[in-house]
Amino acid sequence: MTVYIDPPTWPGHGRMWSHLVSDLSYDELHAFADRLGVPRRAFERDHYDIPEHRYADVVRAGAVEVSSREVVRLLHGAGLRRRKGAHQPRSS
Repeated sequence: MTVYIDPPTWPGHGRMWSHLVSDLSYDELHAFADRLGVPRRAFERDHYDIPEHRYADVVRAGAVEVSSREVVRLLHGAGLRRRKGAHQPRSS
């Protein structure tokens, strides 16, 4: 199981955020997030939004640190990229 996280450089709601993704499946991503207690409401289209204060915990749990550009490349390569506004299936 490999999941990836980019640096917390995305502003929102008064804090900085990272994106947590899988290059295999949404099931893998959800399982990893569940083990860390990340709420499902943090899942947006194809990634979890992770607040900056949780970044180190997620890396310690096994997420691989990559650039934001690499996150997008991994999602495209795995066929898991979901754009805003596109029809989204409800399950993985």
